[in-house]
Amino acid sequence: MNLDKDNVKKIRGLILFTVFVLVALWNYELVFDGVVLLWKVIFPFVLGGAIAFLVNIPMNFFERKIFGKAKKKEKNWVVKLARPCSLILTLLTIIGVIAVVMLVVIPELGRTILNLGKTVQDFVPQAQAWAIQAFHEHEEIVDEIAKIDFKWDEILENGINFLKNGAGSVIGTTFEAAKGIVSGMTTFFISFVFACYVLLQKEKLGVHVKKLMCAFMPEDWRNILFALGTVVNKSFTSFFTGQCLEAVILGLMFLIVMTIFGLPYAMLVSILIAFTALIPIFGAFIGCGVGALLIFMVDPVKALIFIVIFLVLQQIEGNFIYPHVVGSSVG
Repeated sequence: MNLDKDNVKKIRGLILFTVFVLVALWNYELVFDGVVLLWKVIFPFVLGGAIAFLVNIPMNFFERKIFGKAKKKEKNWVVKLARPCSLILTLLTIIGVIAVVMLVVIPELGRTILNLGKTVQDFVPQAQAWAIQAFHEHEEIVDEIAKIDFKWDEILENGINFLKNGAGSVIGTTFEAAKGIVSGMTTFFISFVFACYVLLQKEKLGVHVKKLMCAFMPEDWRNILFALGTVVNKSFTSFFTGQCLEAVILGLMFLIVMTIFGLPYAMLVSILIAFTALIPIFGAFIGCGVGALLIFMVDPVKALIFIVIFLVLQQIEGNFIYPHVVGSSVG
């Protein structure tokens, strides 16, 4: 073997890498603790990057539609104010959407919880009567069904007592719970500040990242990563935009159809399905299961109608709306 300078350098690197792997395997617990600690340190910045990516989508829309023409005329004050103003508009829009959803969902959810006790109390005797009629030939089963005594007031009282007394044993001491809340708020604050910094300085940060890549990476790798980053950014941005639009359309469809058929909890179930539809493939079925259960407590026949409506609308959404909205945007 020719022990020239390059080969010696490769052998030395291989030896160091082997020693590092052996030491890591020998002290795997210490390495694992170090990885966990490192993840705790970088997690706020990873979360901030994810927030920046999502917020960047509507921010780019505002910046392009509101300040695009003025920026083309190269007005300095417009160029300086376009980015922060677009970020503020985006944050206000997000807060407004969350506030509207909460104002719609929370009162509806409160009424649902208050009515749930009466609904369940009315439903249990009906279910018992149906079960007794179905198993009337089996006396043992009929006797066990007849013994069922559902008392919503006692269940509610036990739940309140658990929250007062028993929850401490589950979530830990008050100090630990407060520390967890403060830690979560601190993490979110750091992530939010980092996301705002990234959004306001994304061009400069992009230049610095390219310089680092040029300094430490071969040209072939850089070209591959640049192309991959461009495709990933465009695809995920288009997918997220199309998925949100598709979820809004699906929620409106359910609200209109459920209102026409006079199904209960139309607003709550429609919003629930719209939010769960953001989860690809299985999301809407989760909303369907919860909605069917709520409606079943009121009227089993209407629950069956709701399931049929869901299957029909899901076919329309999956075969006509989704391919045009999300498929055409992603490609």
